[in-house]
Amino acid sequence: MSSTAVTHDDPLVIGSHTFSSRLIVGTGKYSTYALMGESLERSGTECITVAVRRERLIDAEGNNLLDFVDTSRYTLLPNTAGCFNADDAVRVAKLGREILEGLENPGADWVKLEVLADTKTLLPDPVATIEATERLVADGVQVLCYSSDDPVVARRLKEAGATSVMPAGSPIGSGQGILNPNNIRICMEYLKEGDPDYPVIVDAGVGTGSDVSIAMELGVDGVLLNTAIAHATDPLLMADAMRHATAAGRLSYLAGRIPRKLYATASSPEEGTITARPR
Repeated sequence: MSSTAVTHDDPLVIGSHTFSSRLIVGTGKYSTYALMGESLERSGTECITVAVRRERLIDAEGNNLLDFVDTSRYTLLPNTAGCFNADDAVRVAKLGREILEGLENPGADWVKLEVLADTKTLLPDPVATIEATERLVADGVQVLCYSSDDPVVARRLKEAGATSVMPAGSPIGSGQGILNPNNIRICMEYLKEGDPDYPVIVDAGVGTGSDVSIAMELGVDGVLLNTAIAHATDPLLMADAMRHATAAGRLSYLAGRIPRKLYATASSPEEGTITARPR
């Protein structure tokens, strides 16, 4: 008697938003907006991030990024990229809300919050990030916080009202992958304690499909990336790879890996095996 195993996975829920894909993709750094649009489609994402400072929406030729994005297909996630203090981040977040309200896009009620400490490392400023989170939450915004992989900071951001905490795998655009998986695990332990459905998204640092799979196998709820696709030699192929890597990593996590052992274990045990009958 044979049976067919059916793998079931719940959708990704972040605040008031629900997605089938667990991959969130940025819109920056592509050589052309046309390439960006095709890469987004190939990635399978349903949610894309957009830097909302006005100068970032228009390229050198005067093309508007939003003309290359189907706003009825994607939920836009405005981000505060390039902000280095809480005041600027709050101002840019509110500007993003106004832009998306004008587009009637469901992304008008949330923001990806980035408050960076300096231009060299692009590491987040934890104090300013917490301050900006508290102010935006008080204003009714769902805040997704870009953070370091510090579990204590992650917990403080959740306490400040963050809808999701997004620890970095490694520095923005570095392509170094998941440098400290143990910290990511502790972040998840702190964030999901008593709240197992709290969404934890790895944001920044992945460079290739295996990095994404590793992140997903840790049990995070999704991955946000940009440079890994936009700066790949072939962005379209990499977008395909990232789509499959996200799915593979998630399925591996749900399936449950075998325990690591010091010594070998025979895949065909001697006991109970069938031997040839002597003639």
